[in-house]
Amino acid sequence: MFSLRFDPRAIEFWAARFGSDEYATRFFQEIVPRVKKRGFLNKQDFVTLCEWNSSRPRKLYRSNADDFIREITRISFSTKHERARVEILTLLNGVSLATASVLLHFCAPDPYPILDQNSLWSLQATPPKKFDFEFWWQYVKSHANSPNKPS
Repeated sequence: MFSLRFDPRAIEFWAARFGSDEYATRFFQEIVPRVKKRGFLNKQDFVTLCEWNSSRPRKLYRSNADDFIREITRISFSTKHERARVEILTLLNGVSLATASVLLHFCAPDPYPILDQNSLWSLQATPPKKFDFEFWWQYVKSHANSPNKPS
């Protein structure tokens, strides 16, 4: 279903072209360690991560109450049930499965790939009209460091 379009040895080359930016520094030096220690996102960190993914739904991201963000992300990052882990995040205003994949990628205790149009192009995959759990789970399982089976 997923087959890399280019030689995997080229990944480092392409990754280096993007260099470092303020988001990467904030994610890996500030937000990720703080969230992993706490086990949930606060509103500021949630909005930062979501806006990095897509700024178009900015008003929707910001319309979520801080306590709702904390509770939804706490449940997501602590459950072992894969479908619950990703789909509960879509209860937050502005969060699609693609945005949920970003939150899981940076904040969940297990490794998750980011699901977006560019990664699907790289894997020669035709994006479905709408991402659903089954598609997302096949995508996750196609990555070497992903969990082994859905719950």
